[in-house]
Amino acid sequence: MKTSPLLRIGYAALATISGLVLLFGYRTSHVVTAPAQALPASSSSSSSVPSDTSMPASDGTGSSSEAGASSSSALQDGTYTGDAASTRYGPVQVQISVSGGSIASVDVIDYPDSNHRDQQINSRAIPLLVSETTASQSSSIDLVSGATYTSRGYVESLQSAIDQARA
Repeated sequence: MKTSPLLRIGYAALATISGLVLLFGYRTSHVVTAPAQALPASSSSSSSVPSDTSMPASDGTGSSSEAGASSSSALQDGTYTGDAASTRYGPVQVQISVSGGSIASVDVIDYPDSNHRDQQINSRAIPLLVSETTASQSSSIDLVSGATYTSRGYVESLQSAIDQARA
């Protein structure tokens, strides 16, 4: 049975439109949605994965996760350096400046940058983590998908600095 050329063109157009709708309707997420508290602090896996991208990405729900339950209320002004957090790809260490009882700035003074992939991942992840910190004024921030190890180390060191600022 032969179909008319006009009918085939119609089917092709509908298939193309359906494909485009599915493609552009797919929502990706920029954060890992599992709470960091429920995740182990370090990985003892023996696989040789070259970057943070070995962790699964978000489930796409877009829900916010809390990485810690501390707020920055009653912080003493000054500069505080958190303990270096050991990650699979190297240490992560954060330094915060507190002014007027709130976190004024965050400097990441140590992070994995030994290869091009680490540099690429962290050039995207660290500004997001710093922005989340100054916005939330706590360590309750979203982890960055694709930079899970760096994010966990960042939150651990950040919490250490916040704890020092409270003392």
